[in-house]
Amino acid sequence: MIKVLVVEDSPVVQQFLVHILNSDPDLRVVGTVKDGEEALEAVKSTKPDVITMDIHMPKMDGVAASLKIMETHPTPIVIVSGSSGAAEVANTFNALHAGALSVIRRPKGIGHPEHETTARELIQTVKLMSEVKVVRRWPRSIKQRDASSTPKATRDTPAQEIRIVAIGASTGGPPALRTILSQLPTTFPVPIVIVQHMASGFIAGFAGWLAQSSGHPVHVACHGEQLQAGHVYVASDGSHMGVAVGGRIMLGNSEAEHGLRPAVCYLFRSVAEVYGKNAVGVLLTGMGKDGAEGLKLMRTKGAITAAQDEQSSVVYGMPREAVALDAAAYSLSPNGIAGLLTCLAKG
Repeated sequence: MIKVLVVEDSPVVQQFLVHILNSDPDLRVVGTVKDGEEALEAVKSTKPDVITMDIHMPKMDGVAASLKIMETHPTPIVIVSGSSGAAEVANTFNALHAGALSVIRRPKGIGHPEHETTARELIQTVKLMSEVKVVRRWPRSIKQRDASSTPKATRDTPAQEIRIVAIGASTGGPPALRTILSQLPTTFPVPIVIVQHMASGFIAGFAGWLAQSSGHPVHVACHGEQLQAGHVYVASDGSHMGVAVGGRIMLGNSEAEHGLRPAVCYLFRSVAEVYGKNAVGVLLTGMGKDGAEGLKLMRTKGAITAAQDEQSSVVYGMPREAVALDAAAYSLSPNGIAGLLTCLAKG
């Protein structure tokens, strides 16, 4: 039985979420609270396996509550968002940066055509996040060590011209991406293409948050768009993203891979075929295997490849698969990856 704590200031929404979660025989709601301060006390008394967290609440909001919980009683947190406003979306991703694992839209009301689908998505997300073994916030010593040390490859890599960086990420990816991009120079000389697994409806807000927090121009990818140096392109909802000869984005609706569209493997294969040794591939934290085989192909084609290390990964799933396949020449934290990319960009 998976124990769930519901943190939500609206009594109506509270009972709605309780109804959905308790409808699954594997889930049991052990408590409901209306603000972040109450959530801190409830975490200690109920010891939940997962927390569903609202963002806008009195006394202490969801961002501050997520940070405090991850500092004191680390527990998987799922942000359940009921708004698509710019401020709400920004705070949603600030909560992920504070330690929450995932974000999902509040299920549609009973009687809505999408009620069953969205309710099932909430249940599945809560179950998946309950399996994540969260830890307290990353020690500062790790960041300082990576920022000051020179990354070491598993084998010597000759100097080569880099023309594109491809990054794949899933659970825990947004804060890792923010860390990497914010440390790259504003004059970074090549385009960066990203597939971030995310619930439908949040990609545009994610791109805006990433642009504001990193200082780089970030776009939701458009079919046929010309890649520009120093710009970041994030795959859109429901479409695979690849690249074409001549540096253009290609979006496609072919079959999902590993149950995902967009898929990291799709992007990595495309980059491997078009750019070969003139590319860098990076696979960040996340569940499952997506991206590992694609990163292996990139390395086989001569690209420089890296995977996030276990110590800094929220979920060491996708990176672990890449390491097992010998697909990653480097294993680094986000700070180390930023340093590596900066060094490569300078030749």
